[in-house]
Amino acid sequence: MITPKMVVKLQNMKYLPLLVFQFILMALYFVFVRYGGDKHHDVRGFEDTHVMIFVGFGFLMTFLKKYCYSALGFNWFLAALSVQWALLCQQFYHMKDNIIYATKESLLEADIMSATVLITFGAVLGLASGLQLLLIAIIEVAVGCFNFWVVADKLQAADVGGSIAIHAFGAYFGLGVSFALHLGKKNTEATPQATRAPIEDLSGPSYSSDVTAMIGSLFLWIYWPSFNSALTSSNTEYQRAVINSYLSLASATVTTFVMSSLVSHHHSKLDMVHIQNSTLAGGVAVGSVCNMHISAGGAVAVGIGAGFLSVLGYRYLTPILTKIGIPDTCGVNNLHGMPGIYSGILTAVFATMATKEQYGEELGDVFPAMGGENGITASQQGLNQFLALVATLVIGLVGGAITGCIAKFLKPLSEQEKYNDENDWELP
Repeated sequence: MITPKMVVKLQNMKYLPLLVFQFILMALYFVFVRYGGDKHHDVRGFEDTHVMIFVGFGFLMTFLKKYCYSALGFNWFLAALSVQWALLCQQFYHMKDNIIYATKESLLEADIMSATVLITFGAVLGLASGLQLLLIAIIEVAVGCFNFWVVADKLQAADVGGSIAIHAFGAYFGLGVSFALHLGKKNTEATPQATRAPIEDLSGPSYSSDVTAMIGSLFLWIYWPSFNSALTSSNTEYQRAVINSYLSLASATVTTFVMSSLVSHHHSKLDMVHIQNSTLAGGVAVGSVCNMHISAGGAVAVGIGAGFLSVLGYRYLTPILTKIGIPDTCGVNNLHGMPGIYSGILTAVFATMATKEQYGEELGDVFPAMGGENGITASQQGLNQFLALVATLVIGLVGGAITGCIAKFLKPLSEQEKYNDENDWELP
């Protein structure tokens, strides 16, 4: 017979399986991982990307007034777990003699892969239990690394800023999880980031929680050019990526402020949801093309388009998704999903237009499949870019839906437990 004391003990041990998984990771690192790499090879953007993952994403999700501990704490927990697992999963596809050589660059790639988990976290923020989130993270990293292998190795698509394999994948994996978690439930709730109309007293923002979320937005905005340019090969490619990213972010920000006032519910007032999120959409939209010859004016145009797309998504599309049973707490479809698709389409266009005369010796750096004497044609590269986008959307949505169905076997949150730190934290 199960007594109340036994129930309490079981609840106290709910995270113990994660410690077991940590020991499994330790064993895998002992067996497979060795130090490697050229010590003279300079890897840009590692520390900046670290700040984005652990500070930017974390604070951005603190807008829920009674879920700030979970936003910051689980962001840290998920990222720390995902980085370790992602380094192994990514490098399993490139092992030499059953050895994984860990370098600063492989750590950077693992850091970037962990962003997919944090984007998915944003979709189900406050709607999934801590244990569900951690299970989702473990599965998503494995699926995300498989998708990255398809995009980068099999299709050899250009995606230096990860708008396809990171942002679009993370967003639609998250929406797939959200759909599965709420499948069969009567939809009686609204998404906080969509309308700011609270489901319960705990589900909305406060003045101070919106301010802390802005800290995350500003950190992400400042460091986004480093994120997009971190995996570039040459100095000129790196400078193009930084310039294009910065210009796109700036133009998206201006567009966001204007569009927010135009679609406002309250007589041309600005909506903090848009300012926290849509200002960043320019960084996502330009990510996959930031190292290409899109011109400075083109970068500004990409940012303007991203600002329009993101604000309109928050204003009109997110409420529709909520009504059909796909809650999206942070609106990741509008910040990461649709701008990621936009960027993927742009890569197909600019790849088709790429020439040897335009790129010179950098052609093989920007488009690896087009380099060398046996390189593919520009039209073939454009097709590969489009196929990479389609593959990502399919793998993300299907993988997310299956993962959500698996996560439903764990104890879900009740309506009273949603958006509430009291479930997992000792509060003052």
